[in-house]
Amino acid sequence: MAGTNAGVDRRKFLTGTAAAAALAGSTTAQDPASTVRSDLFLKEEHWKERMQAPDDGKKYGWVVDVRRCFGCHGCEVACKAENDIPLGNYMRQTIYHDYEKEQGGLARIMVPMACQHCEDAPCIKACPCGAMHKGAGGSVQVDYDSCSGHGACKEACPYGAIYIDPVANQAIKCHNCTHRVDEGMDPACVATCPSEALYFGDLNDPEAKVSKMKARLEAEDNLDQLRPEKGTIPRAWFAGTKDRPIKEWEPKIPGEGKSYHNDAYSVYQWKKGGAE
Repeated sequence: MAGTNAGVDRRKFLTGTAAAAALAGSTTAQDPASTVRSDLFLKEEHWKERMQAPDDGKKYGWVVDVRRCFGCHGCEVACKAENDIPLGNYMRQTIYHDYEKEQGGLARIMVPMACQHCEDAPCIKACPCGAMHKGAGGSVQVDYDSCSGHGACKEACPYGAIYIDPVANQAIKCHNCTHRVDEGMDPACVATCPSEALYFGDLNDPEAKVSKMKARLEAEDNLDQLRPEKGTIPRAWFAGTKDRPIKEWEPKIPGEGKSYHNDAYSVYQWKKGGAE
């Protein structure tokens, strides 16, 4: 993967990024909430090959049943243990949100969050060292032999799903536990979830649990995606109810340039409208 971007000159990349940002500022402004950080993108020739998934016939995706999550954090603990994630950093995080229901009373929503494994992944387009790429089943992964910790991927991610490891100085994100999936196992978070709120698998397989759940929820018109206006075509779907609509908790999800953080667990944050 590193060879794909061998011709990228770092100084030219940064200069081009600054020029693009200046140009964007001189034209009619667009709502940043509905657009991606395209000013960070390299030319297509530098990321087109990395955006192509292996021809393995698989299409990995997720269904998150927000109705079933009760905020035990089992998925987070399993993820940290499986991937050796240090304290204060997260590959995935459970978002809490309290709000007043229209009919009176309070409701609490808990949402397990991680990388959306976008089909049109901004992190891949922004990565200047060629580390971000599509792996098995279209999973968005990091080649740690190439990653330099540049951080453009984090700045471009509309879902706050990437952090830069403070010791290794490399980008860290969910990789769908490929090492487990390749051996026929579920990702660690799925295998641990006691409420069966997480479904993962090959969407090209109609007999897979994730495919059956997705089909059922689509028939019930009960599936949403996170920030579809960004145009990233995420591979994660969320099931909710009238009491747990995506519009209530979506503002809590970090955006471009941000990552999951400890403050999200403060009870003083649960009723706030958006991510700090």
